[in-house]
This record gives sequence, structure tokens and C-alpha cells, in this order.
Amino acid sequence: MYTKTPDILAIPSILRGEVLSKTELELLKEKTLILLAEVGMHFPSRQALDIFADHGAEVDLENEIVKIPPELVIKAMSTAPRSFVLGGREERFDLHLDGSRSYLSTDGTGVHVIDFETREKRTSCKADVALMARVCDALPMVSFFWPMVSASDYGQTASLHQCHAGLTHTLKHVRGGTTMHPRLAQYVVEMAEIVAGSAEAVVKRPPIDANICTISPLSHDKEGIESALIYAGAGIPISFMAMPTMGSTAPASPLGALVMGDAEVISAMTLTQLAYPGAPVFHAIFTSLMDPRTGGYISEVPTASYSMARQLAGAWNVPCLGGARVSGDAPTLGWQSGYEVGFGSVMTALSGGDICGLMGLVGSATTLYPEEVILDNDAYLHIYEQLKTNQFKQLDPALEQIKEVGQRGHFLAQKHTRKHIRDFRLSPLQRQRDSQGKSRDAREVALEKFKEIETNHHPQPLPPEVLKELDKVIQAAEGEAVNLFSE
Repeated sequence: MYTKTPDILAIPSILRGEVLSKTELELLKEKTLILLAEVGMHFPSRQALDIFADHGAEVDLENEIVKIPPELVIKAMSTAPRSFVLGGREERFDLHLDGSRSYLSTDGTGVHVIDFETREKRTSCKADVALMARVCDALPMVSFFWPMVSASDYGQTASLHQCHAGLTHTLKHVRGGTTMHPRLAQYVVEMAEIVAGSAEAVVKRPPIDANICTISPLSHDKEGIESALIYAGAGIPISFMAMPTMGSTAPASPLGALVMGDAEVISAMTLTQLAYPGAPVFHAIFTSLMDPRTGGYISEVPTASYSMARQLAGAWNVPCLGGARVSGDAPTLGWQSGYEVGFGSVMTALSGGDICGLMGLVGSATTLYPEEVILDNDAYLHIYEQLKTNQFKQLDPALEQIKEVGQRGHFLAQKHTRKHIRDFRLSPLQRQRDSQGKSRDAREVALEKFKEIETNHHPQPLPPEVLKELDKVIQAAEGEAVNLFSE
């Protein structure tokens, strides 16, 4: 028996705030082009270096540095699509990245879990990935499943198992590809083709996307960039994500860090467009700060960096992953995490990123509290309700009620009241009382909701023959990994 997965709900982009003017955006793009042409980018991949050389870039093979002329960047980026589809198991879960709405994503990829039964902190495993995929399948505000924690029990093939757990436990789009040895990346492509039905179907409605992080400052990972080329060749969309940390891996300047991260992202996009014109890519920059007291990591920086990154993606005419997030630096659930969720959910509505939100983790995206994704989903539902289209058709009936009641009356006995008083969404996590009439902690209620979903929600499984083929791919990948890492 399985449970029907509810339709997804996206935040409409009707309040989009613009931090930067068009002139300022063009200036930032100009500075990015200067960095790429005059400073260059480290590409420790002979495959990437050869592609750039074949297209006229200045390539230093000894130092693995590529200087890309502005005209080549602009020509390559002109082939990147502004909009494309991220496919779900069913078409009702397809995500249309056209700028009209923000689809909310879970955050990834943490390494610790607060066990929902023992409440002890432990290392995450594949079963946790599968469980969270199933729980998120039941949450309407989650549109995009990024494996929230790592399958650490599978070592070198963890990313493959995370993809497998996502594909087999949710009907929603799955972030399935990441940096791995290129010989293993091919197995990610095979899984996508098995779930989609064919290589052609992957191109039309890819069931997974990939994320490849840059290395600040101004560098790329060899296996990451070569995996990206495999994904691009198969039609799997790729977000290139820069994560410059001001003070350590980036200048202590929000705009300086933004431009440097942009150069890293655009250089990778340029490569994929030169190799595979029209390959779907999306832009992601998450600027952070080195704690000046401890040298630690601060993701919640008091700047408009996330919003500016979303605008910069728009200036390059590609979709954006980012714009705002609710996962923050709080080490545990409490006032700080609540502040970060409240602020982040409002900023999501204002930023208008194509993929936004990054829900469900604390401790700078390292730790999963099971109830947190329930709390985040509820906060986003509140924002969604506030942004629903105003129902002007309800105005005239309300005016008739006002006329009927007149001065100093009340509306308790009106049929209109009985009909519409339940139109307003009140959080099921708040205003709850126990048997003694005392208010209950929303976190306690959220954990109960998590356990209820864990017990009762079982999304429709993939067909048995598809599951069998996926198992074969995983087994083959494990064999490949044994040979690969023993060489």
C-alpha cells in the first residue's frame, strides 16, 4: 500500500526586490570578465584545458591556468538556456525554471543526525537519506529534494547511494549528481536513464540534477569538472556553486567575494557551453564570512549577498539556485534557529530565486534535527498563504454583511462568518494545548508530525523492474569503486 504524494506548492515571485541596478549589474559582469581574462582560472584537468585551447583561450598547460577572453565567455554563455525543466516522477512534480516562482529545496549535505527515536547525535547513513526523502515527499512546500545528509556508511560511493535513496523514496526531483570520479559519474547517468525511461527522456525531463562546487579562490576540482562534463553530455542540469568565505578564501568585501565567486561559476559554465552548447546550467553563489574571533564559518552574513547573487544570475540570463535560505548557523533548535528560519523565509519571498529555501539543517548545514524540516515547511506555508492572490470577488459579499450588521453589532451569527471563518490557515504546530489546557511547544508537535509521516506515508514505489535495474547499477558501481581506489 502506498500514500498519495500531495502536489507541490511554490512561492510566487510577485514581491521580488532588486538590490542592484542594471548599471551596477553590468559593472559586476565587467569585473568578472576582467578576472577571467587577466587573472584566469585554475583548471587541473587536461580535458578541460584542451577544450579551452581548441576554442581560442589562453592556456598555460604547465600551471593549468586558463585565461578566457571576454568575447569567448559572452559567446559561450549566449547558448545557456534561461529556462528548462527539472523532472519529477510525475509531470505534476516538474519544476519549470522560468523565473515566475521559487521552488523550495531541502539543504544538503549534512554529516550528523539527531536520531528521532534515541535523540542522540550520530553520524548519518543511507537509511537517513531514504527516510528524509520519504518525509519530504509528504511536505507540499518541498519541491526539490537535495539529500539532506550523507550516506557515510558507503564511503567512496556515498554520493551514488544518496542518489539511489532519493530516486527510490520520493516522487519529487532529486539532486543526484555531485563531484566524484568520472568513472563513477557515469553510473549516475545510468540511474537517471533507467528512471526516466531512456537517454532521450533524460534530456526532456531529467529526474535528477547535479551540483559541482568550485574551489575558492579561482580554482576547480579535477574530478568535479570532469564529472560535470559527463553530466552535461547526458543532458543532466548542473548548478555550479561557489562558496567564497570572506577573510580566508575571498576578500573581506561582499562585492569582491561576489565577483570572485561569479568568475568561478561563469568559467565552469563557459566550459560546459563550449563542450555542449545549450547544456542546462544554473548559477549558485553562497558568500560566507570567517569569524574574526575564532576563524570559524559564518553562513548568515549581514549583507545582501544572496539577493545580489540571484540578480547576477539573471544578468547572465541563467536560472539561480539561491537567493535566500533558512538553514543557518544555529548549533541547535532554539531562538537563533527560529530567527534564521523567519528571516530566511521572508527573504525567499523577496529574492525570487528559481530554487530557493535550503530547508531542514542547522549548524551551518551539518546537522539534521528531524523536526526542523517540519517547522521550516510550516513557516513557508505561512509565507505562501500571505502571497496568494487577493480574492476581490469576496469583497462585495463582505460589504453586504457590513451593511446588514451596521453600527455596534457583531458578525458571530452571520452565515458568511460560518462559511468563511475557516478560510484562514492557522498553523497546526502552534496554539496546540495538552489535556490540561496548557500550551504545547511547537517543536514537540513538529516531532509528533514527523513520526506520523514516518509511520504512515509511503510514496508510490518505482516499478519492480526499474528497482532491479537500479540495484544492478549500484552493484556495478561498487565493483568499479573497488578497482578504482585500489589502483
